Amino acid sequence: MSTRNIYVKNTPLSEARQKWFAALDDCGFFKKGLSETIPVDECLSRVTSEPIFALRSSPAHNAAAMDGIAVNFASLASASEASPVILKPEQFSQVNTGNAIPDGFNAVVMIEDVHVMENGSVELMQPATPWQHIRTIGEDIVATELILPEGHHIRPIDQGAMLATGVTTITVQRPPKATVIPTGSELIEPDAAPRPGEIIEFNSRILSGYLNDWGADASRSKPVADDPEKLKSALIAAAAENDFVVLNAGASAGTRDFSSNVLREIGEVIVHGVAIKPGKPVILARIGNTPVIGLPGYPVSAVLTMRLFLKEMITTLLGRDMENHGSIEAVMSRPVHSSMGVDEFVRITLGKVGDTLMATPAGKGAGAVMSLVRADGILTIPAGNEGVGAGEKVEIELVRPQAEVDATLVFIGSHDNILDLLANQLHKERPLTRISSAHVGSMGGIMAIRRNEAHLAGCHLLDETTGEYNIPFIKRLLPDTPLQLINLCYREQGLMVVKGNPEKITGFEDMVKRNLTFINRQGGAGTRLLTDKILNDLKIEPSQLAGYDHEEYTHMSVAAAVASGSVNAGMGIRAAAIALGLDFIPVAEERYDLIVPLKYLDDPKVQKVLNLIRTGDEFHKKILALGGYSLRDAGNIMYQMD
Repeated sequence: MSTRNIYVKNTPLSEARQKWFAALDDCGFFKKGLSETIPVDECLSRVTSEPIFALRSSPAHNAAAMDGIAVNFASLASASEASPVILKPEQFSQVNTGNAIPDGFNAVVMIEDVHVMENGSVELMQPATPWQHIRTIGEDIVATELILPEGHHIRPIDQGAMLATGVTTITVQRPPKATVIPTGSELIEPDAAPRPGEIIEFNSRILSGYLNDWGADASRSKPVADDPEKLKSALIAAAAENDFVVLNAGASAGTRDFSSNVLREIGEVIVHGVAIKPGKPVILARIGNTPVIGLPGYPVSAVLTMRLFLKEMITTLLGRDMENHGSIEAVMSRPVHSSMGVDEFVRITLGKVGDTLMATPAGKGAGAVMSLVRADGILTIPAGNEGVGAGEKVEIELVRPQAEVDATLVFIGSHDNILDLLANQLHKERPLTRISSAHVGSMGGIMAIRRNEAHLAGCHLLDETTGEYNIPFIKRLLPDTPLQLINLCYREQGLMVVKGNPEKITGFEDMVKRNLTFINRQGGAGTRLLTDKILNDLKIEPSQLAGYDHEEYTHMSVAAAVASGSVNAGMGIRAAAIALGLDFIPVAEERYDLIVPLKYLDDPKVQKVLNLIRTGDEFHKKILALGGYSLRDAGNIMYQMD
């Protein structure tokens, strides 16, 4: 009787990979929850195992954006060249760029516009607006906002963003522990002189080196002799102590190749033999829930098969990418102006919309570290250039893999806290889908769809004439765009005030009567239009509301300004108020919809979003936990234009 190990016929590579990854899913390998908590200072190149949210706002205080003097804007209301205002020393405070704004002051006048008098007073010839030349609390990121999603590969800029918002420890994925077991009675250590029939064992060094390079915590075991019982004992012990095991040699059909039979005895062989050359006799198995791969003895075969079946396994678990990023050509979605005489580096987000890769500036301000966290690449505008125009082709240096750029869904329009949840959920699923979002308001979202710059747009525009949301604006502004209007949620809008509502604010009438300060949303935002409608109904002129012209671009930024005491109230959604511990005065329930051009409806990235909205029960629970949302029509088509 033959003592040779006869293994099954060769399995096609695609089928073998499918069976292998299905088995890994079945044994819960990708859901092992390998994690450990470490200081942020030590987390470079690690991978987040849960989403990271800001503990504090950044900046953490209102700071001067210019050298000059801090004043109360109301004290300069009557200032003009014909009738300058003189402030005594106690009515202003000298500040340099970056200084905290003292209590009682809410605007900065540039030093160039200040005339200092001999008695120490200052003469000013122009009025000030609320919060001019001030970096407000949370301008970069607001407490409770998402900094990094789950499964994110941590870069130096990410460490800075976390530390800037008070995050000093982080839970990261623990590298999967592995061991490489070389087999063969003929193996000797490299420092021994080989005799006839002996082989220097160096494969385990190569294989463990690759595993460590790919992100595992791999060690080498001593060689195991060609003895089934010894091999069985070594495998059982290794499977109990490691997250996966690599067995080198003994996978073929020789008389001393015991690996397959031993693995069948103590575990399950999923595949033995794959139609590849070299690497044909590879074994894919598991002992309990511990994956085991048996590699051929020849080093080239061993490395090839390990790359085919282990590299993706490890990088999928860790979210790690090993590719060079390079550069890519893209089209600017809007103009970028640059100062002459300097090389300017513009942080860029990228997303392929149709056949065009669109490049959009990622953020504002030299202190906005989140613009680098979100950036896909860097656009260099050389000295001597005034900028680049909309529609112009540019070369972008990638700071993340092109595959992630290609997997980016471009979302432009109204801001909502659900987008953070959506971005995190999509980021941790495979295949990867990222969201590049620009919070430019509902009207900005409609215009982006009109210019073919986005896959989706968020919109909550109330038509005063019909009392209908979004549809009248779509009919008027997108008459030639086949699309679906799909509901995301209903949400509560209202006035956000500090906890306890010490000013006893009940509505805009109180704000105007007592000259309380307000913070607004940008023009074109649905919240801005709702605010304007309420003021119009109350016959309140915008000029009567102190701070009406002070704008922010997200609900969380408005909430941060209120929480800091910088303003008395601002309009926003209940979820933002809850997130920052504010009181909330309900004003209206509004409908928030997604505009989806029909030509992108079948895009896999768009389908993932819609499927999550329609069938994601856990996702729905997370939304409702934010507060102030109803999902009664989530995923329903509210209107279609063919």
